Amino acid sequence: MPPLRISTDTSELDVPMIHRYLSQHTTWARDIPLSLLQRSIANSLCFGGFVECAQVAFARVVSDYATVAYLGDVFVLPEHQGKGHSKLLRA
Repeated sequence: MPPLRISTDTSELDVPMIHRYLSQHTTWARDIPLSLLQRSIANSLCFGGFVECAQVAFARVVSDYATVAYLGDVFVLPEHQGKGHSKLLRA
């Protein structure tokens, strides 16, 4: 199994895939407009999880960068679940 590479570089994110997953497979972001997701990514510390060149996981942190941080929108694509990827995203 290739290792998971984690990046905070938002230019690497597969935004269409993130939008598709969040808007179709979650309760908290069902039908979220793409423009709203793009704004949330721009204003958060985002973590993309990549296997080889494909993004397979995502998480973002909303924070004041001093005392408070909120972890949200954490997911791993179903075909990559059960491999410890979400634990690495949260580490």
